[in-house]
Formats: sequence, C-alpha cells, structure tokens
Amino acid sequence: MRKFLFLFIFVSIYSCKEDKHKSVAPVIVETDSTSIITDSISIRVTTFKSAEVKDFREFIVLDSKYIDVSELWSSFNNQLEDFSEEDYNRLKPLILEQDILTLQQHITESKLSYEQLTKFYLYRIRKFDRENELSLNSIISLNPEVINHAKQKDLELANTSKKHPIFGMPMLLKDNVNASGMPTTAGAVVLKNNITDDAFIVNQLKSKGALILGKTNLSEWAYFFCGDCPSGYSAIGGQTLNPYGRRVFDTGGSSSGSGVAMAANFAVAAIGSETSGSILSPSSANSIVGLKPTIGLVSRSGIVPISSTLDTAGPMTKNVMDNAIVLDALFGEDLSDSKSIYALWLNGFYYENLQQSNSLKGKRFGVFKRIMEDSLYANALEDIKKLGAQIVEVEEGARQLPNFINLLNLDMKNDLPKYLDTYANSSIQVMSVSEVIAFNKTDSLAIMPYGQKLFNGIVADDGDEAFLMAIKDSLKTRGKSYFDIPRKTHKLDGFLSINNYHAGLAAVAEYPAITVPMGYDINGKPKGLTFIGKRLEEKQLLEYAFIYEQATMKRLTPKNYD
Repeated sequence: MRKFLFLFIFVSIYSCKEDKHKSVAPVIVETDSTSIITDSISIRVTTFKSAEVKDFREFIVLDSKYIDVSELWSSFNNQLEDFSEEDYNRLKPLILEQDILTLQQHITESKLSYEQLTKFYLYRIRKFDRENELSLNSIISLNPEVINHAKQKDLELANTSKKHPIFGMPMLLKDNVNASGMPTTAGAVVLKNNITDDAFIVNQLKSKGALILGKTNLSEWAYFFCGDCPSGYSAIGGQTLNPYGRRVFDTGGSSSGSGVAMAANFAVAAIGSETSGSILSPSSANSIVGLKPTIGLVSRSGIVPISSTLDTAGPMTKNVMDNAIVLDALFGEDLSDSKSIYALWLNGFYYENLQQSNSLKGKRFGVFKRIMEDSLYANALEDIKKLGAQIVEVEEGARQLPNFINLLNLDMKNDLPKYLDTYANSSIQVMSVSEVIAFNKTDSLAIMPYGQKLFNGIVADDGDEAFLMAIKDSLKTRGKSYFDIPRKTHKLDGFLSINNYHAGLAAVAEYPAITVPMGYDINGKPKGLTFIGKRLEEKQLLEYAFIYEQATMKRLTPKNYD
C-alpha cells in the first residue's frame, strides 16, 4: 500500500554570497510517518510500516527522567481516598466515550457530579498512564486544585441559569499552553520551572466554566527541535505511546499527548496546537477528531511558539459535537495577537443546530487521484456519496513549498524570544534559541538524547526580514492557489484528504481542516478522513464531519483501555 504523509525535505543551495537565499523547490516524500522537517546536511527518513513492531529498546528514552510519579499524585492521594475501583466501574458506563451533552444531562439528572467526573478521569490516568504494562506517558502534569474547582462547579450549578456546555468539563492542555498552577515546559528541561499566568485561550475556557485537569506530553518544542527523534518524545514527558499499538504505531505529532489522552478517555477534551499537521497528525493516528482552525480565530498569546505566521491552537476530542463545543469556548478576539480575528458570531454558533445536520445533498468535494487507492479512503468516499454529496476528481497544482523551513527558522528566531520576554516566568534565564542550545549542552544525554539539529538550523539561518516577508507571501499564494483554483473551477464546497496529507498546503493557505475517524487498516492502524475548507469555514466543516461521523461511527475504543 502506498503511503502518503507530507515529509518535507528542504534542499537549499548556497552558491555565492549574492545568491545565499536562492533555493530549489523541496522534495516531497510521501510516507506514513508524521511530518518531519530536515535539511540537506543529514537526511534521515523514517517510515513506520503498519505491521512493524517498534521494540522499546529502539527508543533512546522511554520513561521520563524528570517526572516523579509519586510527586505527581501527592496532591491527589488523600482526595481520591473516597473514590474506589467500585466507584470507577459504576461510573464508567456514564462517562466512557460519552459526549459533553450526554455528560451534562447525567449531571442535570443527578446521576453524576462534576466532582465525580473529575475524580473518574484522575483515577483513570493514575490507572493507565505511567509505569505499568499499559502506560502511555501522555500526561506531564496535573492541576492540584482541579478537584476543589470541580466541587465549586457543583455548588455553582444550581445558581447558573444559562451555562456553556463546557461548564464543569475537565480538559487537558498541550504543554506549550500557559496555565496557572502548572509549569509550561514545551517538553524542554530548560522550561521545567516555567510557572506562568493563563494563556488567553485558558482564560476563555475558564470564563465559561471549564476545568483545567492537566497538561499533556508533546513532541518537544512542538517537533521543531531535534529532527531525528520519534514523534511523541520530550525530555520532560518521555516517549508517548499509541494506545492502538503501544509498540507498533506512531503517535503522530506534535500534539501527541493530547491525541493519546483523548483516545484513552483521560478527559472530556484536549487542546492541541498546529503549525503544519500537529493537530491533524496525532488526531488521525489516535482515531479522534481534531480541528485546525483558520489562523487567528483562536488566540496564540501565551503559547510557546514556532511561527507567528502559521501557529494556531485547536480542539482535539472523541467526537465532532465536543469539538464544536470546545471551539465555541475557545474563539475570541485577542488584541495582543497580531493575527487575531474579530468574529461577529456569538457563543453557540458552532454547536447549536449541529445535531440537525443529516445530509450532504448537493455538496461537492474535491479529491486527488494519487491517494484514491487507499482502501479506507475509497470506502469513505462511497459513504460520502451515499450521504448525497458529489465527488469530483481534480487536477493537483504544484505541491512544493520552497523555503518553508526558512519561514519556520526565521519566525521562531523572532517569536521565541518574545514569548520568553512576555509570557515566561521571570526565573527562566534563556532568552533566545542560541541560549537554549547552550543550556542543552550542559547535560546532552539527559536533555537532548536525539540532538538538536533543527535548533542548530534556526541559528544558522541568516535570512533577513525582507527574505522572510517574501517567503510568507509566496507560500500563502501557493497554498491558496492549490485549493482555490480547483474550488472555483469545479464549484466545490471543500476537499477530502487523509490524515495530515495536505496539512502543509492548508497551513500556508491559513485554511481550516478537520479530521474524523474513518476506520482502521488490516493491522488495526487508525486513519482519518480530513475535510479542508476556506477561511472561517469551521462551521461548515464541523457540519460535514458530523454528518459523516454519525452515518459511519468508525471510532472504536482502543483495546485494553475500555
């Protein structure tokens, strides 16, 4: 079976001083591994075949050297004394795989409380996540006050006439999102004591009553650090493992912990972040729903950056309805974010009336011939047709993204110091990528066992502001043209893809995309059907995804984690 995920290999030619920024188009290698960005100095392409077993000995590091499990649970042991295995099993049918609206109904009917819901997830994390035969290493830290906050939500419930559906729902954040009471590490040792205020999106969630349960592991520095490390690895969090195949399948990256935690039912919902594929990849790899929004719909302030041009946070959930509810709680104008969008709609816009969506009649979706031999995708297209839509095979434009690596290099060189100066704890001494590199060399084996090739590439890139602006304009034009030309020609409502195969092009176009489970291959490996739209078409994408999801119901709970 052919494998199609974007692996961008950027080849730069430096022939003389005057031509130092001239480059040839990147080669796009299609593989079933997650997106890895490398340079021409040392290229290592890793593919994970469906039936290939990755023995633990192949990982340089498996368990975290920086998380003390007893310390992680010290704040909760007394509070969980009254929550037994019997309680866990009694509540399991009410909570496991249930959507937010169902959970809220259970609470309204007094079958469940916010405190019980929170304790259930904490109990489940302690049961499965670290240092046992089923460990997944998906959680980095836990909010020591979350049970007290849940109790408060139970008290507030009677006096809250109209609440957002996210009210009282325990959520996880990717550990590059600032949240008070827990460090924000981006998986890096240099940030292990980075205690901060809440990011804008965390304030958004809390203002609607959401509970912050904890932080999830990630590919360190959002997978723009080592270059030769497996996805799901960070020095702080260790190696995240896929519950559908702990020694078999890749987790996807960089929001690996968020994807794994959702697959394993460790919270109601999780927040991930994406620059190019980092929500879509782990969501499809872990059989969940992940939405990468239009750049600017969701604030980036207080999130450890790669690129102020392309970064966005987004919801990762077990189903489409929950995804819509979380997006609805997240969006909002942030005046401190240069790309923030003032949205005219009120809360409720994304999830209200979603359940009334039941047909794709009259919708036209573009598909690309080169991926149509994937059997799961072919079956999904047939399902889409049965729902009334038309499938239109379109000619692909140029897929090359020249100088993409330079865009990420130059943005991070500028954006990381701004985060460190504005949002990081004052005790953090590093103020640039160069200083992080120097810090990491103080204990290379513990801090960077896979090296720091991509960080070295950032420092070595001497592109100026004019070069950066030219790249931004060029890539955005290429990305938009790739989708806009066939869309206009064939009067399309959107595009259908697999996993994060078109994540890079959607990223530079700054277009939204959502992936929803479309089944499992013969070896049990999850795959997602990905809908791609135009700017601010999240509502339409959620409707398309909801209709497909409800008609097919492809998601299965991973074996051993039911």
